[in-house]
Amino acid sequence: MAVARTGSNLSQIAALLGVSSATVSNALSGKGRVSAELAEKVRATAAELGYTPSLTGRALRTGRTGVLGLVLPDIANPLFPQIAQAIEHAASKAGYGVLIADSRGDVALQTDAINRLIERNVDGIVIVPRLGTRIADIGCPVAVIDSPSTPGNTVSADHWQGGQAIAEHLVSLGHRKFLLIGNNPASNVQNDRIGGMKSRLPEGGIADVLWIERHEQVHGKGSLLGLKQKLDQGFTAFAAVSDLHALRALTELQRAGIGVPEDASVTGFDDLVWSSVITPSLTTVRMNMAEIADIAIAALVRVIEADTASGSDIPRTATGTVAAAERSSVPMQLVVRQTSGPPAPIDSA
Repeated sequence: MAVARTGSNLSQIAALLGVSSATVSNALSGKGRVSAELAEKVRATAAELGYTPSLTGRALRTGRTGVLGLVLPDIANPLFPQIAQAIEHAASKAGYGVLIADSRGDVALQTDAINRLIERNVDGIVIVPRLGTRIADIGCPVAVIDSPSTPGNTVSADHWQGGQAIAEHLVSLGHRKFLLIGNNPASNVQNDRIGGMKSRLPEGGIADVLWIERHEQVHGKGSLLGLKQKLDQGFTAFAAVSDLHALRALTELQRAGIGVPEDASVTGFDDLVWSSVITPSLTTVRMNMAEIADIAIAALVRVIEADTASGSDIPRTATGTVAAAERSSVPMQLVVRQTSGPPAPIDSA
């Protein structure tokens, strides 16, 4: 086995094979007229020498850095590192690296994060927007992952269908009174999830919506959500728009001595890593993050490559295109665990 030599360059590979550096460059980039046999020899020799292409050199030749940006709304939320991992994997398969920025739920910081990535000359940016924000022309190719109802959305989970799946499951168990728990009414994702649940209510079914931010503005941060009182009013299904809020509901009910799922059912969204290991384990809805990431990156790369192929003399930061995907939504999957069951029979005594 040959030992990899650091610092190997195109001229070394060319000298070993008796060809020009330009031929080696074309073979490695897939451009120019290079036979398949020679291209394979070039790639094998490059691998043997431990050759690593210069990103700076490639940027000068192609006008592209091979780096994408990713803007997330809150890295502290356990959902978003999972999204970041899926995006990084999809980008790597497409031959790109990823720089990650966190907007920390602030519109101004989101704008700053986008601008910092553009200043670093990324080829394109994937944005998971802050609640309720719309991404305008940012000056470079962009893919948006939010909700199908969001203007300019590239691809996302079908949050409405996910809400329908949860409601259909709870209705099939016999529930008729639902408390739908969201955090922020400005969120397109949360509104779609709640809308989907409402659309599958049975005839005569009742659904109230509890927005946690509004509740805490009145009662104080971290205050009880009043779930025991809702149970006393006949509500038996507590369907949250995220596993984090479902965990809060589950904890409050258990502390009040209410059995889950014997007395009340609790469901969430997103199937976070701990949702299967808490007691009782959480019924939820799962996103196909790998498929969403693959579609978003493929759509973004198409725009980047189309811009490069156009040979435009317009500076990169003066143009911007929102990537459109062939599929704008990916179905969500219901994951039934221990927190959902039939409502307790009504005591007729």
